[in-house]
Amino acid sequence: MNLFNYNSANWFLITTVENLVDLLQFPFMQRAIAGAILMGIIGGLLGSFVTLRQLSFFSHAVGHAALVGVALGIMLQINPTWMLIPFTLVFGLVVIYFVDKTELASDSILSIALSGALAIGLILSATIQGYRGNLMNVLFGDILAIDTTDLILTLLLLLGSSIFLLSNLRSQILLTLNPAVAKVQGVPVQLYRYSFIILLSLAVAIAIKSVGVLLVNAFLVIPASTAKIMTHHFSRFLIISILIGSTTSLTGILASALFKLASGPSIVLVQFVTFLIVFCWVKLAAR
Repeated sequence: MNLFNYNSANWFLITTVENLVDLLQFPFMQRAIAGAILMGIIGGLLGSFVTLRQLSFFSHAVGHAALVGVALGIMLQINPTWMLIPFTLVFGLVVIYFVDKTELASDSILSIALSGALAIGLILSATIQGYRGNLMNVLFGDILAIDTTDLILTLLLLLGSSIFLLSNLRSQILLTLNPAVAKVQGVPVQLYRYSFIILLSLAVAIAIKSVGVLLVNAFLVIPASTAKIMTHHFSRFLIISILIGSTTSLTGILASALFKLASGPSIVLVQFVTFLIVFCWVKLAAR
């Protein structure tokens, strides 16, 4: 019995490795892996500031509102990606403007915006006749379907985010920890704040194709949250968040391809399991 189990395990491992090698020969799989790594880095980088600036609900609202942009793109027979990006960008800026200009709590504004946009998106989606494949891909993600244009957009976003955040990292950290002090020190708080909102909205729009509307917020939050419980030093926190984002994205996409699972949920599931393992490890180490 033991010998049988040993041979079965070897056979499964060899078959899995062979399948993986075969999959890596396909261009769509190569694009998916490259996209997963790039998006993982972006998720870790921007997610670090999202969690510390308590913008998790904002990215959640923008992600769900993106359904309107996708539905409009399908109805107008325009590539949903090209409708999704400007819509999420405008929506993000409008929402943060209302947060700044009203006396209501930010979570109230975000709840109103999310609910309204989601309601409009669902109504528009119900009017779409015929094939709804693009809509389903947006809800649940399909990183295996990304093309060269998606990779270029992701790379440009990564470069832009890295230059913006890392070239003035001290000011970004100060703005994150204490906006009032940052303003006194001469940091252009509003400019940096709105610029970050633009990057975050674009990241949500691009990541939706990989992980879907329903899970895009987790893609930004989980790697950074995992890194946060591992260290309190900002530089290490940023590096660990990026590493977790990229490695879990790569692991998730490989698992989804090998076991024929949905790509978006697979990536987020790997991130979730990683968070649980790290959380348990940190708690046990503290005892």
